[in-house]
Amino acid sequence: MTFHHDGRMDGDVEPAAGHSGASDSALARFVDTYGWRAYAIPVLVVVTLLVLWSIINTPAGETVGVTSRAPQGTSGQSGEERVTVPDMPEGEVAITELPPGGPFTEQGKGTFRPVGKLGMTAGEGKEKVVRFSTEVEDGVDTASFGGDDSFAAMVDATLSDPRGWTNDPRFRFEHVSASDNPDLRIQLTSVGTTREACGNDLGLETSCRLYTEQDGDRVLINESRWVRGAAPYNGDVGSYRQYLINHEVGHSLGYAEHEPCNGDGKLAPIMMQQTLSLNNKELFKIAPEEVYPENDDTCLANPWPYPRPATV
Repeated sequence: MTFHHDGRMDGDVEPAAGHSGASDSALARFVDTYGWRAYAIPVLVVVTLLVLWSIINTPAGETVGVTSRAPQGTSGQSGEERVTVPDMPEGEVAITELPPGGPFTEQGKGTFRPVGKLGMTAGEGKEKVVRFSTEVEDGVDTASFGGDDSFAAMVDATLSDPRGWTNDPRFRFEHVSASDNPDLRIQLTSVGTTREACGNDLGLETSCRLYTEQDGDRVLINESRWVRGAAPYNGDVGSYRQYLINHEVGHSLGYAEHEPCNGDGKLAPIMMQQTLSLNNKELFKIAPEEVYPENDDTCLANPWPYPRPATV
């Protein structure tokens, strides 16, 4: 099919040299001028109006394409997973939603397999040496994001980066076997296991650091966040994974308290709850018992404790 310079396609009828009667009407001149587009434009207008009407008249709570966990909804006739979007108060945003993205495991087995290459060491350790293992929950399929070893490699790279915790000479990390009585177990866990262990008071997917006499010190990385990331990181899943590791390991190092944004437009502190928001007021609304002031300061996403590391 060929387009001509006057807007016609092969198959269009050439306008006659002369018109009389009805052919001199405004409609005829419109058709003569625009050819096949004279018929297409009204059709497009009608389709657009129908789409707008459908959007306006869709009831609140109607099922839409999946953006979060599948078990909240049902499967449509096409097999596409769907979820029900809850009614929200006017002006509020459902921060419980995960960003769209790949699949993740809803419930693992609660047991863990060791992953990754051993032997990474970083930092001076003048006050604290952390011997850590990397583990993945049985039942969690890591094939879609590079396999088991990709998780361990990201942990190693993050903890050995000069922008990380080892920029402080007090700390040192050593990657050891899961069977070698590690000081810290860094575990990639399914949604169900993470909720059970960490609690789910906020009603959304988070990770956590836990310490118990029975299991020792653990960092639980929620696989749904590992796969999907978080809205404040605008699709930069790699940086968000580094943030998750540094933030939760920071709790294990003794940084128990969260930190607010300390100035509009500044880099967010690593101990700010960047999974949820970069804005103090939004975090105050979510958890008013936390440290966040009720102001509009908004920081920039930052995955590092020392984004500008000291150099010798």
